[in-house]
Amino acid sequence: MIDNPRVDLTIAKYGRSLVIALVVIGVLATVATGWVVANPDTSTTTQQVGSETVSTDLHTSAVVTQDGLWAEGTELEDSSVYILNATPVLMVEPRTSVPTDDAAVSHELTIRYEATRNGEVFWEETDVILDTNATVEDGVATSEASIDMEALLERKHDLQREVGGVGSIDIVLELDTEYDIGTAADTQTISAPVQLTERAYSLEGSLSASTPHPQMDEIEVTESANPFLVGGLALLATIAFGAATLTIVRSPVDVEAARQEVHKRRYAEWISHGTIPMWIGDHHVSLDSLEDVVDVAIDTHERVVHDRQRGLFAVVSDDVVYYYSNRGFWEETAWPDIDLDKQQPTSDLGAGFDSDSDTDSESDSDTPQQPPLSSEDLPDPDDEDAWKQL
Repeated sequence: MIDNPRVDLTIAKYGRSLVIALVVIGVLATVATGWVVANPDTSTTTQQVGSETVSTDLHTSAVVTQDGLWAEGTELEDSSVYILNATPVLMVEPRTSVPTDDAAVSHELTIRYEATRNGEVFWEETDVILDTNATVEDGVATSEASIDMEALLERKHDLQREVGGVGSIDIVLELDTEYDIGTAADTQTISAPVQLTERAYSLEGSLSASTPHPQMDEIEVTESANPFLVGGLALLATIAFGAATLTIVRSPVDVEAARQEVHKRRYAEWISHGTIPMWIGDHHVSLDSLEDVVDVAIDTHERVVHDRQRGLFAVVSDDVVYYYSNRGFWEETAWPDIDLDKQQPTSDLGAGFDSDSDTDSESDSDTPQQPPLSSEDLPDPDDEDAWKQL
């Protein structure tokens, strides 16, 4: 337990109010701790809840027009190479897969002629062979266009003659797909270089494109309670209830005794312990507090003597005694407090031998009992032989 007279003085002065305040603080801290735990903070964040993908594939096919490697009328699909004489017309079919039939999809198919030298394009020309809004059925938007590969080869030869030996002519088939699926809109491009000779043709490179579209949504996230806040409130409640309990345990406290102890510790360097004779000094001045006695000691360059038996603090300056005692005035501190009514009769053998002792019962019965002392029988405190008479 805390041994601090200032604490005792505070408890003596404000004990009841202090207990009430500490209990209120403890209750409020406990309620606040429960509220923080039961009502954690929430925040709104955007998270991916799904994904929608739009993909486009460029399919090719050609019908055999004369017997040869294949019978006439045979349809070749997505072949890696086509024989020019057998399949002079190439069918191109863009297919775009969308997540909903309400999507809007358009296909634009172009053939681009490029004159290049050392890998750099110095001339180009574009022909549009398909530009349409495709109809979506069962999640797929489909368009179709045909390309006369013999006419394309002839056009290539014409351009090559114009370019001469300056560069070479390249042909690129390009598909641009625009779409709007409601939650997203974008464009996809597929570029396929066309390898075209007198005997065969083919489309090089990737003939597909895919674009994912994450689906985002705002969700409410519950955050865990702040451990520092919860711990701080719990600690505050514990301290408040503990302090209230300590205050109750230490109550009641005498205000004057606590105040005297505070002053005693504060001015310990000015106080010495000893015995103060009751007949010392011609004049006795009673002061209001120990602090006043210390002030006198400081002014007179004397020390304060604390007589524990008499509960007296005094400064002796010449024939004047300045003192303070919570018992009262000088005369009231002359003798220790004695309850005369509770004094037990003793035998002639002195203190420590009871009159009803079994060993001395007969002799005690023949000895007259001494009457109890009264206040009139006490010696004069101012008499130098008072202690001897007592």
